[in-house]
Amino acid sequence: MARLVLKFDAAVLKEVPLGFEPVTIGRAPDNDIQIDNLAVSDHHARIFSDDGRPKVQDLGSLNGILLNGNSIKLEWLRSGDIIAIGKHVIMVDLSHDAKQSSEARAKVAAPKLDETVFLDTRKRSELGRQAEVGEDRQEPDSSRVRIPSLIVLKGKTNHKDYLLSGRLIVIGKSTMATVQLRGWFVPQAVAQISRRLDGYYLSPVSKRRTMINGRRITDATRLNESDVIEVGGASMKFMYRE
Repeated sequence: MARLVLKFDAAVLKEVPLGFEPVTIGRAPDNDIQIDNLAVSDHHARIFSDDGRPKVQDLGSLNGILLNGNSIKLEWLRSGDIIAIGKHVIMVDLSHDAKQSSEARAKVAAPKLDETVFLDTRKRSELGRQAEVGEDRQEPDSSRVRIPSLIVLKGKTNHKDYLLSGRLIVIGKSTMATVQLRGWFVPQAVAQISRRLDGYYLSPVSKRRTMINGRRITDATRLNESDVIEVGGASMKFMYRE
């Protein structure tokens, strides 16, 4: 079966089988491919079969989509095509067998998300390499504003202290990563922290070991204050600041 490969820089985040059922793409969690980034609309695009051939369609998104670097609304897809949505890219592979995970096609009811942030033309034209799109305006339910942060305890990073103002924080060697790790064998993206309605979640996005308080995690795991994250040779403490 053909597949769609979601990538951030050089890191593969997810693979989704491409068959006769439509594949939806967007920021809301009920999409088949969820991209948790403020540049992405709740229901941004879809890929569907038309007379046995795949097509990609923009669902009226704010920032649009790029196919092989060109802005499009509706277009046929061929193997090797690259779809850019926000800072992520989706590679089209029509000749590969994809393994469908138990959660790949599972959908949940979509909660109300923050308003999509508009990217100007210059930013939208940078295939998969747009600049940061600003802060998430929704604050946790608290009587006082508490800003999450990472304090580096050990390891080579570009800073020793990070305020997590975005909705998606990527950890890795990539120059696009929020937390940039240094080292010969560090992946471009090794893990990510995503903001959800009930808190912040750490997820591994590479085969490298990702740990919380000495315990290896394989799926998205909610972070608690003072948790110690170990990833890519670095150790960091997750804290809230007032």
